[in-house]
Amino acid sequence: MPKSKDIQYVVITPARDEALYIEKTIESVASQTIKPVEWVIVNDGSTDDTGKIIDGCSKKYPLIHTIQRENRGFRKSGGGVIEAFYDGYNSLESKDWDYIVKLDGDLSFGDDYFERCFEYFKGNSKLGITGGMVYHVINGVDKLEKNPRFHVRGATKIYKKECWDAIGGLIKAPGWDALDEVKANMLGWETKSFPDLKLIHHRYTGKADGTWRNSVKNGTADYISGYHPIFMLLKCFKRFFQKPYILGSTGLFYGFLSGYIRNMPQVNDPKLINYLRRQQINRLFFRESIWK
Repeated sequence: MPKSKDIQYVVITPARDEALYIEKTIESVASQTIKPVEWVIVNDGSTDDTGKIIDGCSKKYPLIHTIQRENRGFRKSGGGVIEAFYDGYNSLESKDWDYIVKLDGDLSFGDDYFERCFEYFKGNSKLGITGGMVYHVINGVDKLEKNPRFHVRGATKIYKKECWDAIGGLIKAPGWDALDEVKANMLGWETKSFPDLKLIHHRYTGKADGTWRNSVKNGTADYISGYHPIFMLLKCFKRFFQKPYILGSTGLFYGFLSGYIRNMPQVNDPKLINYLRRQQINRLFFRESIWK
């Protein structure tokens, strides 16, 4: 493991219509105690000033270079962000990196955020994917967005190179930000978020799509990922009693069921789906699982 100050990491940020927040993210990265060797910001067809802002910032910060994608005319849930990510990935000039970061363009965080993340990697050789926990400011109070401990939010993913190579990168479909972790765990890696690594998410999760569309999107992602139907039914039942009441649960179930009705293709990895479903059944029977 290289010393903290010798760590080589690259950052890729797919951004669509983030003009209100992208400068907060840029300032956060630019002020890091350990800066990336390269940062690619991909404007994914924004209709606001995102493209102009990142081009301007690239002149101020030489570590940034930008890619401007044409507007496809709509937000492409799940797969669209990964297509933009891979445009950035394929343009990387740096090849000898230790970590790669997928970072959203609507976050802000402390200037020692990445240094502290790398300390966790240094302390655990099996740690393959990590990141901080996401908070939203609601009525002046920082509120944690809760997730299973093994899950690292798609907004802030740091992959160790050996783990990245082992999982074969990311699938270009909804559910990518859970399947990467499930596969990593299947291959013997650990994935964790750490509560002391705090990020402020300035756009509430799912706000860009709206409550119904976001719930349907998540249900479809769970279908594509191969979730066990029983686990999914119980997940929908639990969500029924959480805000947004009824609507969120119904959308989640509809998205999942529509995958079967439309005969949508699931992830082409039977071994991974079997592993995922075993973990979910273990969780339902209170046995050891990645959902601990």
